[in-house]
Amino acid sequence: MGRMQRTILIVDDDPHIRQLLVFALAKAGLETREAADGEAALAAVAERAPDLVVLDINMPRLDGLEVCRRLRAQGDLPILFLSSRDDEIDRVLGIELGADDYVVKPFSPREVVARVQAILRRTGAKAGEVTGLDGTISRGRLSLDPEAWSARWSGAEVSLTVTEFTILRTLATTPTKVFSRDAIIDRLRGPGFAVTDRTIDSHVRNLRGKFAGVGGHDVIETRAGIGYRLGACVGAQA
Repeated sequence: MGRMQRTILIVDDDPHIRQLLVFALAKAGLETREAADGEAALAAVAERAPDLVVLDINMPRLDGLEVCRRLRAQGDLPILFLSSRDDEIDRVLGIELGADDYVVKPFSPREVVARVQAILRRTGAKAGEVTGLDGTISRGRLSLDPEAWSARWSGAEVSLTVTEFTILRTLATTPTKVFSRDAIIDRLRGPGFAVTDRTIDSHVRNLRGKFAGVGGHDVIETRAGIGYRLGACVGAQA
């Protein structure tokens, strides 16, 4: 039996944009579903969860930011934001809510397809489509299982988005190395993608917040003017 086709939910109130993306993603071999507003998107996910959601920010009834909040409260379904706001604050806010990437309108359909495929490659292990990764990585109280895409602190699982896990795994595989933001971007998506340093900073801030909530205040170190590296991962001392 062949590999199951991946499904993308396209959420946008503009039917022309939905049609454009349906055509481009179908050419790339991806199945698509559509929703015209945020409420319809939540209903579609509840009916049959897709592999990824392409989510417009500006929509009637329920905007994309609120949809993202509700989806993130339920799990780590990958989300790619579409935004007509050419404003970095809005983009960073989207990332802080847990989106895996964003594209600003007007966009090239090929760029959206490339971003979608990059996220799906990183989520392949969850669907059993990527094998051959190294075993569990441990440092102090931190434990990562790349094959299961699972992160634990003192044995308790910490829920991470795909992008957050990928950043943490990058740091953990070479714990003594300081990674520049550009190096992290290359690990996430490959060279040539226009992702800002602030995007990486937002993901790192999310990671720190999640681990701080379980006592892991020293998971990631900042080296001023250089970048990030894995911390000692020993937690708060008595």
